[in-house]
Amino acid sequence: MTTHGESATHSGAPAVAARSEPATAAEDPSGTPRTDLPAALAGLRAATAAARFPLELPSAEPARRNAAALTDQLDDYLLPRLARLDAPLLVVVGGSTGAGKSTLVNSLVQARVSAAGVLRPTTRSPVLVCNPTDSVWFRQGELLPGLTRTSEPSEDPRTLQLVTAPALPSGLAFLDAPDIDSVVDANRALAGQLLAAADLWLFVTTAARYADAVPWELLHNARARGAAIALVLDRVPPEATEEVSAHLAEMLATHDLGAAPLFVLPETQVDGQGLLPERVTAPLGEWFARLAADAEARAAVVRQTLDGALAALAPITETLAEAADEQATAADALDDRVRAAYRGARRTVEQGLSDGRLLRGEVLARWQEFVGTGEFFRTLEARIGRLRDRLVATVTGRPAPASELRVAIESQLVTLLRGVAAEAAENAYTGWRAHPAGAALLEPELAHPSADLPDRAERLVRDWQRGVLELVRAEGGDKRFVARTAAYAVNATGLAVMIAVFASTAFVPTGLEVATGAGTTVAAQAVLQAIFGDQAVRSLARRARGDLLERIDVLLDEEADRYLARTASVRPEADTAAGLRAAAGRVAEAREHADLDVAR
Repeated sequence: MTTHGESATHSGAPAVAARSEPATAAEDPSGTPRTDLPAALAGLRAATAAARFPLELPSAEPARRNAAALTDQLDDYLLPRLARLDAPLLVVVGGSTGAGKSTLVNSLVQARVSAAGVLRPTTRSPVLVCNPTDSVWFRQGELLPGLTRTSEPSEDPRTLQLVTAPALPSGLAFLDAPDIDSVVDANRALAGQLLAAADLWLFVTTAARYADAVPWELLHNARARGAAIALVLDRVPPEATEEVSAHLAEMLATHDLGAAPLFVLPETQVDGQGLLPERVTAPLGEWFARLAADAEARAAVVRQTLDGALAALAPITETLAEAADEQATAADALDDRVRAAYRGARRTVEQGLSDGRLLRGEVLARWQEFVGTGEFFRTLEARIGRLRDRLVATVTGRPAPASELRVAIESQLVTLLRGVAAEAAENAYTGWRAHPAGAALLEPELAHPSADLPDRAERLVRDWQRGVLELVRAEGGDKRFVARTAAYAVNATGLAVMIAVFASTAFVPTGLEVATGAGTTVAAQAVLQAIFGDQAVRSLARRARGDLLERIDVLLDEEADRYLARTASVRPEADTAAGLRAAAGRVAEAREHADLDVAR
């Protein structure tokens, strides 16, 4: 014979107070208040389901759990219970492993409806037992809709076994839940979900386990949501009954649970059917019988738990809204780090176009080779026609220097672009790696520019060079110079414009630029001024420089988009937090008009 708890009992007054006055909200025949509360809850459910917390922040995982728990409670309990306040009272029996929950349920309904044994965990899927006249309500699946109904025992924790017991009074149902401290994760999660769907929580613990942390955490949660609670202290040695029950009652009072009924079952033996002696369970059975017989008392339990659950929605929703705010703030911070990195790249390009560094090396050598060292300068003050003749002779006689100069300009710019793109990618990568949300979004290839960046940079420079030539044609279209010298003048002048862009922002060479370029910028400026005039020179250089920077901006933006696309794909909707808060506000307002509150 297996030992179990036998029967000294201590039963406090039921933690269910009768309603102090009738509800003022109008009700339909089913007892449902005619308010907009169901619509408000549906709105909150939609806002919660739409909320996403993809960025790996410290608040993200708790927010995901809270959102799932909130959705479960709305689906499992609040919406179906609000639709039918007169449905049978659901008592969820929960507790620690081996506390004797199944044995207690079997004994209360006087039948072996739930498996009990020494193997743990025993209850792998929940078992709901009710009077045959109440079975229709539970088979409809409105309560706990996510669980598949079955009439047979199951190992699947997502099934709900329905059993009828004529000995159980109508209006009352017991749900034997898995262990709250089960070694199986799915069982623990299901136990918490079932307890959140209870009208009344019946916690079963033992003399050896009543001070464990897990039950008290759940009791705190129950207290926070205003749920009706009763406790069973099981398997208490007779000689320790007074001491243990007094200590547990003291703990309950300390945790503001002193009003919860406490039933103490001394250690005893079960009979041949595995049931506790009737004398052991009589006080608890009588308490439930009185509750089942009193429709007003049952309604008070339902309204108390329902109202408490509704009141608890606001702080949970606010936590979700704050987490959503953190998601948006983190996404903005990640984007800011990327944009800062590529703004730095753009500044480096601007500096390279204004400080003369691009005129050094190969570009300078090719430019000097192109313009010559003597004859070119002697023609600077000649008339346009003479300048044309000498320039044509130079270009036609030496085609290679012009081509080499164009290639040198292209190479210098491409090298600059590759360098700034590499530095920006590394800076953005480092910035994200230092952020908890960014580190989870990184891929190794992001630390470097795109694989095709060199090709795109080369196309960019070639397109810009063609654009400069078109600019020269457009600017000099009505001038005799272009008409006389045709492509030779356009090409030579275009190269001079490119050199001018490399030399100075406003095309006014400084002493440093002159020294660096060995007169290069002075020569280029003089040529352009002779052809177009001083103001046109400045305009050409400014427009060519602006065109180049615009093209570079597009290139750098495309590189930055590799990062920004990742945050865009996980960024929550901008109105997520506001939507959650607004939905919670509508629920709170509807709750006030529903008048579900009862005297505690």
